[in-house]
Amino acid sequence: MSMLDIRVPAVVLRIDRNPFHHGTLGAVRSLGRAGVEVHVVADCAGSPVRRSRFVRALHAPPPPGSSPEEVGRVLRRVAARVGRPAVLIPMDDAGAVAVGRMREELAPLFLLPVTPGALPERVADKAELAGVCASLDMAHPQTLVPDSAVQAVAAVSKLGLPAVAKWSRPWLVPADSGLRSTVLVRSARQARELYARSGEAGSRLLLQAFLPPGPDRDWFFHGYADRSGLVRGGGTGSKQRARPRGAGLTSVGRWTANPQVRALAERITGALGYRGIFDLDFRRCGTTGRYHLLDFNPRPGAQFRLFTDTAGLDVVRALHLDLTHRPLPEGAPRPGRAFVVENYAPLSALRPAPAGRELAWHAPDDRAPGRAMWQLWSRHAAGRVIDRLRPVAPGRFTRLDR
Repeated sequence: MSMLDIRVPAVVLRIDRNPFHHGTLGAVRSLGRAGVEVHVVADCAGSPVRRSRFVRALHAPPPPGSSPEEVGRVLRRVAARVGRPAVLIPMDDAGAVAVGRMREELAPLFLLPVTPGALPERVADKAELAGVCASLDMAHPQTLVPDSAVQAVAAVSKLGLPAVAKWSRPWLVPADSGLRSTVLVRSARQARELYARSGEAGSRLLLQAFLPPGPDRDWFFHGYADRSGLVRGGGTGSKQRARPRGAGLTSVGRWTANPQVRALAERITGALGYRGIFDLDFRRCGTTGRYHLLDFNPRPGAQFRLFTDTAGLDVVRALHLDLTHRPLPEGAPRPGRAFVVENYAPLSALRPAPAGRELAWHAPDDRAPGRAMWQLWSRHAAGRVIDRLRPVAPGRFTRLDR
């Protein structure tokens, strides 16, 4: 018998067009294995996710850049097809922000955490997050938001080089723009050129002091804040490898106990009154030893399945259980457990893992997505090689982070 209420379906929403978003597959498998009917609202035409045997139905997503009202219209159509209230799980920031704004309109059709509607947008916005950290006296890299190209140059002069450049609302960056959500700026010229593309990026450019990566410095926390605000179903992880190196998504992570990081996560979610799934990224300063909050993602992190305890609880299951008023089982943590994204770290997937390991794509009970991933990834990688070999046309913008 499933610990989840299988009468209540789930709708997994992803607006971002990334076909290799393994977190979406993780959510599908986590709920599908428990017997929940899972609907996916995402562009899965070229994604291994569509091959999972746990997908009940695929639905066309709203286009990238859609307004919250447009996202709401799509979700209402999906709700009519599902036919009964479902647990809604946004898997990217664009979806989380839109659902937060449209919560009152969507609440009759979907089961949603009771969190202030503007809060997901506030914490996902990189510039707003800097203000949140300042108000809570939480360590955060020094952040400057220039209002002109001249100020952008002055900012990197003040911060020192290299500096980190981020777009305040990265979910608004067009996929075909060649812009990255985060880049390492190594010259004043790069800062000036990036600022000139602010209109194209759709949000403000911010510049941050660079905290160098290193052993035992990159940490993340995944959790679920339940109806009472208690953090459940997650844990602290250390980032062993990332893509790109020193930044970006976790390609190899390990469940590692860190009471300081957990305390920081509980403090910020408690102070904000946050409810729902969240994913926080921290970097420890090598000089002061303080943990700086880099990102607050108001949705599941792509590697959330790392934190599956001995009772089978993860943050997605915790959400479903809590919103259907079912008790959350008391499982034990599994420190040392690893999570590996095979297409980014293939050798790590082959190494021994005495404490257990979960692969992003391959699973004995759901083999088709793993096979499809390698076929699609081979074509994707070949296409990138061809693109890099093509000469740059006159006037074409060259990505600054290459």
